[in-house]
Amino acid sequence: MGFSTNLQSRGGHEALLGRQDAELRLLETMRRCLLTKLRCDRDYSSALCAVTAQGQKVERGDENNYLTGSLVAQAWKGVLEELENVAKLLKINADIVEKETLEKLNTLYIEKKKARKTYQDEHTRISLQMSNITEEVTRKKAEYQKQLENYRQMRSRFEDHYFKSGRGGRKLDDVRDKYQRACRKLHLVHNEYVLLLVEAEENEQSFRTTLLPALLQQHQASQELFVKSWRNIMREIARLWNFASKEFVDINNRVEVHVETIKPADEYKDFAEKHKSVPTEVVRFSFDSSLVEDTSGKLQPNLLTVDNLTIESVQAKMADLETRLKEVKERKAACTQETSELTLSGLSCEECTLNRQLDVIHKAFNELGCEEPPAGCDLPLDHSFENGNVNDNQVPFHNLYLTRQLAISKKFDSIKKARNSSKTLINDVSPMKRSSLTQQSLNSSTSLVDMLRKPFRRKSVPNSPVTGRSADPSSGVGQCPDDLEPQPLSLIVPDTHSHTRSRSVSLHSLNVIGSSTRSLVDEEWFHGVLPREEVVRLLTREGDFLVRETTRNTEHEMVLSVCWGGVSKHFIVQTTQEGQYRFEGPAFPTIQELILYQHQSGLPVTSRSGAVLRQPIAREVWELNNDDLLLLDKIGRGNFGDVYKARLRTTNQEVAVKTCRVTVPDEHKRKFLQEGRILKQYDHPNIVKLIGICVQKQPIMIVMELVVGGSLLTFLRNNATNLALKQQLLMCKDTAAGMRYLESKNCIHRDLAARNCLVSSDNTVKISDFGMSREEEEYIVSDGMKQIPIKWTAPEALNFGKYTSLCDVWSYGVLTWEIFAKGGTPYPGYSNSKAREKIDQGYRMPAPDGTPNEMYQLMLRCWEYQPENRPHFDQIFSIVDKICSNYR
Repeated sequence: MGFSTNLQSRGGHEALLGRQDAELRLLETMRRCLLTKLRCDRDYSSALCAVTAQGQKVERGDENNYLTGSLVAQAWKGVLEELENVAKLLKINADIVEKETLEKLNTLYIEKKKARKTYQDEHTRISLQMSNITEEVTRKKAEYQKQLENYRQMRSRFEDHYFKSGRGGRKLDDVRDKYQRACRKLHLVHNEYVLLLVEAEENEQSFRTTLLPALLQQHQASQELFVKSWRNIMREIARLWNFASKEFVDINNRVEVHVETIKPADEYKDFAEKHKSVPTEVVRFSFDSSLVEDTSGKLQPNLLTVDNLTIESVQAKMADLETRLKEVKERKAACTQETSELTLSGLSCEECTLNRQLDVIHKAFNELGCEEPPAGCDLPLDHSFENGNVNDNQVPFHNLYLTRQLAISKKFDSIKKARNSSKTLINDVSPMKRSSLTQQSLNSSTSLVDMLRKPFRRKSVPNSPVTGRSADPSSGVGQCPDDLEPQPLSLIVPDTHSHTRSRSVSLHSLNVIGSSTRSLVDEEWFHGVLPREEVVRLLTREGDFLVRETTRNTEHEMVLSVCWGGVSKHFIVQTTQEGQYRFEGPAFPTIQELILYQHQSGLPVTSRSGAVLRQPIAREVWELNNDDLLLLDKIGRGNFGDVYKARLRTTNQEVAVKTCRVTVPDEHKRKFLQEGRILKQYDHPNIVKLIGICVQKQPIMIVMELVVGGSLLTFLRNNATNLALKQQLLMCKDTAAGMRYLESKNCIHRDLAARNCLVSSDNTVKISDFGMSREEEEYIVSDGMKQIPIKWTAPEALNFGKYTSLCDVWSYGVLTWEIFAKGGTPYPGYSNSKAREKIDQGYRMPAPDGTPNEMYQLMLRCWEYQPENRPHFDQIFSIVDKICSNYR
């Protein structure tokens, strides 16, 4: 149990990196704490020395020496001496911690960071090696398919010229040469593909069973050594901070108990078990048999073709493999004890790969009946073995060829006799019988190589089994053979039949989750430009999936997002040259049909990911279509884009629409949509209502109820002269009611101010602008304090980045001040930095003119420096409601 068995998957790798990052942060935190503790110890030591000096002044100042012989004075002197010893000991321990312990901690941090980088680089290297060999297999297969297509074209061209030109001619010779070259290239690519598959299989097995486990095991061992050093550092700290008093002894014992619980061997036990995953999935490399279906059995899957076209390349390849094998063995023998296990494993894997490839070559020669090819062996083309002539270099193979030639010659003579005797008969038979006789004659034909040696003339007529034309019986029965390719060193058997396999998938026979006849935008599982983080939130179960649009390098791409293996995986929909869509399987004219095929076939999107589509995730009810909106007038501007008055086409309702500029970074788009995600679950008369969001295309938009009165701040300033006290109190009550509701939902607004509240037609105040809000009981800012409204923010949030609902209480106090100041700016005459400084010093704004004393006392309670001393919003609402009832 450990890294090598539990953390082989991609998720395990990422978890391991995350764990190490967390440990580095912990080391950095320990370092900062140690520095603070050293400063405190030195300050305490200096304070004790000052106390000692002050105590010694009493004795030196006693000029009449009245205390001579006093036991109390002697005891006090002893106490002061011991107190001075404590101060010295504190300083000595602080110096040791600074010079030794802190240095060890810094060294541990550096070494641990270096080890993390080494592990990540090595993991990337071996993963890239596996990825490269996989890509090479794909490229080689594509090259194979290309050569196969060229070979088929050359064969078809030769067949056409052969039937047209008859016995010979320069044109036929040229076509024959091109056909033979195509055959040669096809055979060479075939061999390369076979050997590459062997190499890929060995590399995959090596990666899965040797390289990756060895790397993980080695890294775990190094991490356990770091943990051991870490424990020793903490032991040293515990020893240096051990004092003689009972209180410090008890504390130190507890510290030592905690430190002693650290066991390097068990450090990663729970961690590895928590992230336990199945071993890396086996990747199967197999020969695609469909590649050799149309080669008349002359090219065999997983078997080298050794003939006159490939013998030299096979010999050269075998010599190269033997040379490389010898070098690997020499390198392996030269390895010392200091050589890492990872290096030895790599050499062993390379040796196995070379041996496997040599075994394939030897197997090919064993199939021919010879143990190895003779040196300098030159195998001529089949048609060069005329009349059974053989040269000396061809001795190892001439017996096989002569046997084949004898059988073919006898068969050809019998066909000639049958053709001459049946010439008149064929002319007299019906077309159907003629076709049958022609087919029988074709099935008895010799190989194409032999026919090239003794060509005959024939006319071209329709319905031939080979070329789409039937044979003319007046010219003799014959067949344009299937192949002109040089044969492997085995008996040539006429190709009497061929098999064509086809596979089709009827989309209409599947359980439909969408329709290919309608627009992709209309599919419920298409979520438009919904950001990736929002997508991850929607995908919760294994097999959940949806389709979305993304922009990469200014290009729009469709992405399939799937929850698989506990994480969200994202696959870009590939577009073929013909404009169709695919992943690794077949291509389809529309994305809908592609998704239907993947969903209903149960096949993985990619073999590497294994992700299978199970449950389509429909758009949420509040996801609207951009085309449902008709933008009317621009009514404002936000942080991310403009705000418009708009009309919903479906209901003719007027709404407010916040837009997000297309050019803003994705991070800002996520923050923009965060407001919609929070608002969608709230329903309160003093909270602005969300109608929906539009993410089907750019720009993304948030649709909210239209509050015709505009912002509260503008309303206060525009109506400053005729605002009644009762109306101001009701505004405070409305905001308190809305904030009480948010507090009950554990929502921290973080930006409560008059500018972020709206006024309806009946002067009801509604809280708006939830762009900074968080749905947590406590939120710690981790991304800096940029764009923070200083004058509205509580001191603990400014100083420590700590937000709670009580921070909103502080902001509510400032908001009520704005209401009674009729839109005035808080802390008038002070800059942000000066206001912050004054607040920390205890300054609080005076009450605006006309403010009821009860409301000002509530403001002061909201501005208590310690958050626990502030009232909650349910208390605030009760207070404001009571004040309102007193002002009728």
